[in-house]
Amino acid sequence: MTTRWIDSPIGGLRLHARAGLLAAIEFDAEPRGSVVADPVLDDAERQLAEYFAGERRDFDLPLASEGTAWQQKVWGELRRIPFGETASYGEIARRLGYEPVVSRAVGAANGRNPIPIVVPCHRVIGADGTLTGYAGGLERKRTLLALEQPGLF
Repeated sequence: MTTRWIDSPIGGLRLHARAGLLAAIEFDAEPRGSVVADPVLDDAERQLAEYFAGERRDFDLPLASEGTAWQQKVWGELRRIPFGETASYGEIARRLGYEPVVSRAVGAANGRNPIPIVVPCHRVIGADGTLTGYAGGLERKRTLLALEQPGLF
């Protein structure tokens, strides 16, 4: 596995690549190590910089989304939430063919997403339109949503 630290408007991020696939993005990363040449990390760093600069709405990266079949389904649905839009946990459940009561399971899968930002788990909000839990913290979630839709939160 290769890793790279990058700075961003939401703090330091550590990118992880494995076998030519982006495997994870970690929040609150401290800078360490040297920059290792890796085409996937190069692309991820460039695309994230474009996203934060307001020049990119979608990511085109090969992803190593390791998780259960349920997590894979939820993460796939997260990638269908368009830039600048949000969906509730219950809406995600319905889109997957389940009753909204499954929203807690959607939330659990959402919280296990190893590739935040690229797989936009920050676009999932509470049924009443409020911000709810986010692995990177609610302030990061608010910042990401405001980047995509100024004035939303």
